[in-house]
Amino acid sequence: MDISTRYMGFELRNPIIVASSGLTATAEGVADCEKHGAAAVVLKSLFEEQILFNYEARLNEVKLETSYPEAEEYINLHTRSQAVEEYVGLIRSCKKTVNIPVVASINCISASEWTGFAKEIQLAGADALELNLSILPSDTTKTCGQIEETYIDILNEVVKNLTIPVSIKISSYFSGLAKTALRFSFTGIRGMVLFNRFYTPDIDIEEFKIIPGSIYSSPSELTVPLRWIAILSERIYCDLAASTGVHDGTGLVKVLLAGAKAAQVCSVLYDKGLGQIAPMLRYLEDYLKRHRFGSVQEIIGKMSMRQTENPAAYERVQFMKHFSEIE
Repeated sequence: MDISTRYMGFELRNPIIVASSGLTATAEGVADCEKHGAAAVVLKSLFEEQILFNYEARLNEVKLETSYPEAEEYINLHTRSQAVEEYVGLIRSCKKTVNIPVVASINCISASEWTGFAKEIQLAGADALELNLSILPSDTTKTCGQIEETYIDILNEVVKNLTIPVSIKISSYFSGLAKTALRFSFTGIRGMVLFNRFYTPDIDIEEFKIIPGSIYSSPSELTVPLRWIAILSERIYCDLAASTGVHDGTGLVKVLLAGAKAAQVCSVLYDKGLGQIAPMLRYLEDYLKRHRFGSVQEIIGKMSMRQTENPAAYERVQFMKHFSEIE
């Protein structure tokens, strides 16, 4: 049974990609992903926020020790270059260790210096670059259009300066998601991952503290990316990959039917181990055999909005008695 797929120009042996996470933070971890059957990996992200945090912390230390104005510029350059050098080292180590595609990841919140960083990542040997853009629309002084233009600026600059494939991993926080996704695909990106799962805050009502919410995704969260993959399939100019909620073989088959070329998996691997990849792939093979399909390519997009007999089901936003069977 042919379970291979084509995503961002890569011929992958199967549709499972291990998402950017602690599982892909070391060459040893990446090798373990390959050993358990992953077709590709996205390395743990290089975070702009972490670089800025380290810079501010070091700058505050130096301000206590010296008043030289040149110190700030030096610390800025040193902090950034050190972070990028470490990441470049990770890419090189992974490329020496595994034979599957290694996708670098940058988690950025501005269009500042990522073009230069992206070039270094390409030179290090990364097979592709995933831009994990996470601009929370919480600034009341900015319009949705201004926020979206920041995304476009970053994509245009990075794609223009790289020759390796570039993808974007986004959230659903857009006022006009379909049109925005279409605009993003015009920039020349090769892939779009739906959706990013952000850190979510919670409140400890006894200690009056802000604490992390649920860290792992759940299978029930699959319905949001499933809907939008089905809606956008064959309507934008890049490949689609699913993320958030793919925990088993059933979830994997669903996102492929909706139109995804691949699925990024993370939470279930944290929770139950990399050994979960094999049964997911076995389920996929059994599903294809049971329905007499010869390959994964035959089911990709079979239930997308363009292909299904009931496209309106993907656009319905309100429950009705006829559909919900709830009194």
